[in-house]
Amino acid sequence: MAPIPGSGLAKGLAVTLRTMTKKTVTEQYPDAQPDLPPRTRGVIGLFEENCTVCMLCARECPDWCIYIDSHKETVPAATPGGRERSRNVLDRFAIDFSLCMYCGICIEVCPFDALFWSPEFEYAETDIRDLTHERDKLREWMWTVPAPPALDPGAEEPKEIATARKTAEKLAAAQAEPTAPGDAQGEES
Repeated sequence: MAPIPGSGLAKGLAVTLRTMTKKTVTEQYPDAQPDLPPRTRGVIGLFEENCTVCMLCARECPDWCIYIDSHKETVPAATPGGRERSRNVLDRFAIDFSLCMYCGICIEVCPFDALFWSPEFEYAETDIRDLTHERDKLREWMWTVPAPPALDPGAEEPKEIATARKTAEKLAAAQAEPTAPGDAQGEES
């Protein structure tokens, strides 16, 4: 059967009329901030206290956009007769976001949880050279990182927490025991 002439035009106009009668959902960005999903990849935040300058993030980065400088510092012995230790001290941690492809490999390989995804996305610059952000700026973004989601109520308790809880219970029981025999001796006198 041959199509009716002009049926395509009528269908197109019907779609246009339906669309014109609906309320628009466009948000005016600078005036209204968008509601971002919880796992939005904005920029990378640095929790400097956890960084041990192991350089894994810089080595694994496919774009080589992470720059780390450090120096060694000698730490005196903790106990008399012990030996001095040396540790790395972070001097510079910078990420060049003009090179970064936001793959997240640096965050995944960090064994000390020093890098996190921040939902911050407003870091545009007029000069591309200003997209290299140093550790102070990365630290500011760290405080915008959302808290991790709560554990599933039916999930098994993590072994670290279970071990810590058992140790605390043993310590509390050990502290309670010496007071009980002392009271018994006081009653005998």
